[in-house]
Amino acid sequence: MSDKRWYLISYDIRDPKRWRQAYKQLQGRGERIHYSLFRCRMSRTEMEALRWTLEKLLTDEDDLMFVHLCPRCAGRVHERGEGGKDWGAPPDRFQVL
Repeated sequence: MSDKRWYLISYDIRDPKRWRQAYKQLQGRGERIHYSLFRCRMSRTEMEALRWTLEKLLTDEDDLMFVHLCPRCAGRVHERGEGGKDWGAPPDRFQVL
């Protein structure tokens, strides 16, 4: 059984420089759904490390939200566009040939 969980990560960052820094932190760890909304599948330790890193970048005027989705809730997410991704299953893994 995997200890990975789905998280929705949303941010509202006023400064373009800080926004780019936050985006770069999230870019390899999850999938961008909307402008400032990512879905990530990671362990609690990975999530806490990411949250800590993002908190260091942000100021009081910025907002950050992490939402843990239990497997049952993740399976109920309905997504429109790009083939409607399955949130109940882990994301595809890439193989280097």
